Amino acid sequence: MQVHVLGWIGLAIVVIALITVDMVGHVRKAHAPTMKEAATWTLGYVALALAFGLVIWGVYGGAYAGEYYAGWMTEWSLSLDNLFVFIIIMNSFRVPREYQQKALMCGIIIALVLRLIFILIGAALIERFSWIFFLFGAWLLWTAYSQVRQGTGVEEPEGEEYRENKFVRTIRRVFPVTDGFVGDRFLHRHGGKTYLTPLLLVVLALGSADLMFAFDSIPAIFGLTKEAYLVFACNAFALLGLRQLYFLIDGLMERLVYLHYGLAVILAFIGAKLILHALHENTLPFINGGQGLEGVPDIGIPVSLGVIAGTLVITVLASVLRSRSLRQSEAAATEDVLTER
Repeated sequence: MQVHVLGWIGLAIVVIALITVDMVGHVRKAHAPTMKEAATWTLGYVALALAFGLVIWGVYGGAYAGEYYAGWMTEWSLSLDNLFVFIIIMNSFRVPREYQQKALMCGIIIALVLRLIFILIGAALIERFSWIFFLFGAWLLWTAYSQVRQGTGVEEPEGEEYRENKFVRTIRRVFPVTDGFVGDRFLHRHGGKTYLTPLLLVVLALGSADLMFAFDSIPAIFGLTKEAYLVFACNAFALLGLRQLYFLIDGLMERLVYLHYGLAVILAFIGAKLILHALHENTLPFINGGQGLEGVPDIGIPVSLGVIAGTLVITVLASVLRSRSLRQSEAAATEDVLTER
């Protein structure tokens, strides 16, 4: 896939235009989005992502469009996990709901820049060292195991409490910070001294926290496509829709009781796919004399799309049914208690 510089410019224009619309149309006037507004814009971003896939299909062919759709679905599903941490960060800092849009948007902009750097480095490594797929695959398998541990509650004590990362703690030590929020401002000038506000710390926390998620999601997408252009496009469309998705499902996340298991299946599948691909393209001298293993299957994009989409559907449906069953059990238990009284 040879992407002309105009392709990168076109994608950059789309991303900047979407950011501008969000900043001018929504973030500039501080307010808490309604469910209808959040749902409308979430569907709009999904439609844009799907439409971009059609553009890829028309310009580069169906194979690359399939890689893009598989990558976008993976990134979008993994972004749901980001929201758990984002919600905890917002609650930890006690960010007023009307200021959360600005914090999320600025955090997402930082995340996009950092992810672009990460993607370009990853693409360069893959281009020169095909064995990097072994590392990516092993990391994704470990991450899948971690997701299962979270789902079973083994790591629950750490999962419900946000702890500022080292970067944010360093900022607090180096720069003076106001005691509370000063509207939706990032900086506050008082007594001839410039202070950072907690809202700026929230933005830094969101951006740096997302970078940690990138260590999982970007190798996963590289397991579906080697094209840096497609990897960045998947990340851009998933992240830009994350702000409104946050307000849409905030409070509903607890109903996705099987989310961690679904993400574990997706990550484990892509991890296995990466290792199989690495064996197929092997250059390590201590494995088969540095030659690829011909008998190793190379999983195609149609299979990947089916597994990812099917896992997401099953996860959501199973979570909805389980949540409904739990609510009915709680209601019945409450009714029994009232009857006994």
